[in-house]
Amino acid sequence: MPLTSTLIHARQIIETQLQLLWSNTLPCDQIAPLMLWSAPGLGKSQLVRDLCAETGIDFIDVRLAEMDALDIRGMPTPRGDTLQWLIPDLWPRDPASRGILLLDELPAADRAVQVAAYELLLDRRLGELYTLPAGWLLVAAGNRIEDQAVSFPMPSALANRFLHVELEADIEAWTRYAVSRRLHHDIIAFLRLKPDYLLDHGDNAQRGWPSPRTWERVSHLLTANTDLDDITLRLMVQGLIGEAATTEFMAFREGTHHRVDIPAMLHREVPVELPERSDQQLAFVAAMVHYLWHGDESMQSTRLSVFLEVGLQLGSDLATLMLIDGLRHEDDAVSHQRAEQVFGHPAFPAWLECHGLPMEEIIEAPDVDLPEGRFSLFGEPTLDDDAADKGPAQGGRQ
Repeated sequence: MPLTSTLIHARQIIETQLQLLWSNTLPCDQIAPLMLWSAPGLGKSQLVRDLCAETGIDFIDVRLAEMDALDIRGMPTPRGDTLQWLIPDLWPRDPASRGILLLDELPAADRAVQVAAYELLLDRRLGELYTLPAGWLLVAAGNRIEDQAVSFPMPSALANRFLHVELEADIEAWTRYAVSRRLHHDIIAFLRLKPDYLLDHGDNAQRGWPSPRTWERVSHLLTANTDLDDITLRLMVQGLIGEAATTEFMAFREGTHHRVDIPAMLHREVPVELPERSDQQLAFVAAMVHYLWHGDESMQSTRLSVFLEVGLQLGSDLATLMLIDGLRHEDDAVSHQRAEQVFGHPAFPAWLECHGLPMEEIIEAPDVDLPEGRFSLFGEPTLDDDAADKGPAQGGRQ
């Protein structure tokens, strides 16, 4: 069984290849292009697109399944008694530019198209007329035969040119993404309870089935504030994620909707009331995170006070999960600001004492992407002297 990668690790691999490419420690043609393999809907191209946007480099997405071999190499044009190839303008030209060239749907491309891509993947050039700028990394992506996707066997000569990365759905990586993008809190809570539904094409891949892509579309549907009756909403959700996932998800929503106005609770307009069932608590925690940073700015300190007070009433595992989710944001600078506000809040020492967690234990792995700095998450805690002197309490841990 080969070792598989999460999207988080795949991103780290891409970043490593970029660092090798830009460090000039090796000739650029010695940096292996990447081949990302996964089931449909996992977010391969979105991963590369987001990385480029966040890094500030260029991104070109070439869908090879829609192309002909001439779209790769160009058109032969007579010039006197010779033929000259006219190279397509889709390839990057600026020699000083940096970016990622994504050759998407490579396994679904016609064999002639794959052959046409050989030279670009091996030598970073097309004939004598075009050379890929040295600052560009080549990445290919595609679906696997076993996932019932359109996929042709890759010739061994082409496969041997790649650094292959096998991607699998990972609930922790996905929830990190989902919370930072404010996807609907019901979906986050449901998939934490039933992670097998994150990606499951089942026996009928010809209809809707759950995947990271389709769950994000369900989130857009639920947050669009459309005035849909229950049957129409269920039909639309089913069209995206299939019958089995829809049945369980809608039942989860109906059973976990705590009849409390969460924004009003965070503003102290109604008393704090926690549900008793574990599935209801997951939904409750996801909703608390969803509304924590949104609302009247003058009420932010109040929302944080209630948020941390709620954490005192939860078991340590769930309270820590809620805290970590509350700090997440797709912009690292915003995550830093949130950490400063939470860790510096007057109610935070009580939360820390209740759950008995040293700061360096709040997060188990550095890929959670929470900020270091004033409140170091992986070294010695730098809380105020009074809080530090108290040390971790023994209560609250479960």
